[in-house]
Amino acid sequence: MLSDQTECRFCNKYLGEIFSAATPEHVAEIANAKECKVYKKGQVIFQEGAHPYGIYCINTGKVKLSHSGDEGREQIIRLVKPGDLIGYKALIDNEPYTATATVLEDSAVCFIPRDIFLQILQTDTALSLKMMQIITSELRRAETKITHLAQKPVRERLAETLLTLKETYGLEEDEQTINVTLSREEIANLVGTATESAIRLLSEFKKEKVIDLTGKKIRILRLQQLIKMANLQD
Repeated sequence: MLSDQTECRFCNKYLGEIFSAATPEHVAEIANAKECKVYKKGQVIFQEGAHPYGIYCINTGKVKLSHSGDEGREQIIRLVKPGDLIGYKALIDNEPYTATATVLEDSAVCFIPRDIFLQILQTDTALSLKMMQIITSELRRAETKITHLAQKPVRERLAETLLTLKETYGLEEDEQTINVTLSREEIANLVGTATESAIRLLSEFKKEKVIDLTGKKIRILRLQQLIKMANLQD
């Protein structure tokens, strides 16, 4: 069971890693200004279209960032893990959020107020460079995903999505089960296909004994075969 008091004791770990480029004084200032909160599964951290009042650092748990597409259909644009920052692009750009952050499992999240973050960002050149690197890295991932959506078959994209989930959230104690629970609709959303297609392909992967399915849990049985199926050559 998560509690605000417990998480506040440990949240400086990730703040220190993310803001390692900042001066010790600025890191201390950020740590003193932050607020920590526990969100339950399904709760929304911030809503698409809302105005940003700060940035968020994920301390524990899992979060998805999604955009509302045509006819209100959800499009997952990013999966977030402990140590990641969210909400910074809208804050820096001074524009409303372009995505909704929803908690996939109980999560502890630190909030850093807008004024404190922007003030430090304007005076700390090393931190500014670090944020530029974070934004550039995210842009590179987005460009790669767009290319794959346009050029790769759905089967390859599903294999790649399963590998991405493994890299993002790791494996459970059996060293085979992907350590995140997603609905078939969410998986289809990540792949960029219809839910029916995702269900059919997951069943094919299972028949080929590449993965095993238990409820919403996915166990990778043949990792090298899955990598081959993803066709990840650059």
